[in-house]
Amino acid sequence: MARNTTVKADHNAPAITEMLAKFVVDHPSRGWDDKVEREAHRTFANWVGCAIGPSGHETVQAALAAVNELAPAPQASLLGRTEKVDMANAALLNGISSHTFDFDDTHLKTIIHPAGPVASAVLALGEHIGATGRAMLDALVLGIEVSCRVGNAVYPNHYDRGWHITGSTGMLGSAAACSRLLGLDAERTQMALGIAASQPIGLREQFGTMTKPFHPGGAAKAGLMAALMAKHGYTASKRALEAPRGLMQVFSDKTDWSEITERLGQTWEIALNTYKPFACGIVIHPSIDGCVQLRNQYDLKPEQIAKVTLKVHSLVLELTGKKTPADGLQAKFSVYHSCAAGLIFGRAGEHEYADEIVNRHDVVALRSKVEAIVDDSIDEASADLTIETTDGRALHVFVEHAIGSVERPMSDEQLKAKFVDQSAPVIGQQKAEQAFALAMRLADCADAKELLQAARPD
Repeated sequence: MARNTTVKADHNAPAITEMLAKFVVDHPSRGWDDKVEREAHRTFANWVGCAIGPSGHETVQAALAAVNELAPAPQASLLGRTEKVDMANAALLNGISSHTFDFDDTHLKTIIHPAGPVASAVLALGEHIGATGRAMLDALVLGIEVSCRVGNAVYPNHYDRGWHITGSTGMLGSAAACSRLLGLDAERTQMALGIAASQPIGLREQFGTMTKPFHPGGAAKAGLMAALMAKHGYTASKRALEAPRGLMQVFSDKTDWSEITERLGQTWEIALNTYKPFACGIVIHPSIDGCVQLRNQYDLKPEQIAKVTLKVHSLVLELTGKKTPADGLQAKFSVYHSCAAGLIFGRAGEHEYADEIVNRHDVVALRSKVEAIVDDSIDEASADLTIETTDGRALHVFVEHAIGSVERPMSDEQLKAKFVDQSAPVIGQQKAEQAFALAMRLADCADAKELLQAARPD
């Protein structure tokens, strides 16, 4: 039996899809200040390192095996590997790899990891068509602006519904960036955004599995394909984003159009991008930071710790409340394991999330001493930490903003160390340093060839 339903909707929304398309097409090359230009290079360099490091991981190997079943044409490179595949699947695989360690960039206003979907598509398409580094960087900035502004408009309601916002907005950023690289006009860019709007990817239920890193990769591929389809005349609704049954109003009961319309082309979301010093879910970072601070300040040894009490926002436990993770992928969403790692090792890089570390006796013993208490008076970007020692001391720290945040950003030197630490085991120290230097000056490169050569093993 047919049903008539009445769902509250805004029938007078501004022409968001058309507005974003014109913005992507018309905004001048390098039409931003030096701060944005610097952050764009840092975003790209961080992404390259995050994609090289996990390139041999079983997650990437399994996805590549599936792609090879299709006998892809060798159009574009895979970072950290010698193989080439078609450009759409290069975007998919580099996107998967860049998120496998959960070490990539974060737009903290929305918890979007913006580079994964956008940079993966830009590099694959840019390599295939021989785009200049300047054109690729322009596309990266504009694509990230599209995905993050849409994210701003629907966050947090959309995220709270269970969508993984990196994938569910990333296909729009990818489509926008690829449309720019292809030189599409505003009408065809509008169609690309519309095609991409029917391909949102990513559910939070998948966190802690191989499918989480599929989200940025799938979004990269979806957006690239949307732009190619639009190039050849494929059509979509002109109001695919803002219509009452369009993407954004279906996504969320919060649609703040002003987050998209106000100062578009004047302020830049990439300027707010941040980079992870710890290879895990971003909401755990303040807790790890606090553990490392107390460990170093008091020269704490694991056997001196009787109890660890965390007070955190409810979102922290919703996302990372796994008390007994069985492997590294699950441990990246365990505030308990992450605190134990910070206290034992003084860091929480990819090594501290290896399966053997997650199941090591001393790590398991210490994480069992961690108690996490919900206190929603504490911001989700903060943590209140108390360690009780076996000799009766109570050591306390409140972390308002973790290292790596906008307020406490990683330096270029720290980004380089992170890049090399991930990449050198795959491509060697010399190539890792060369790849970082090339990524940090992408806009000056004639094309991506030299970078891609440095970013693959001999």
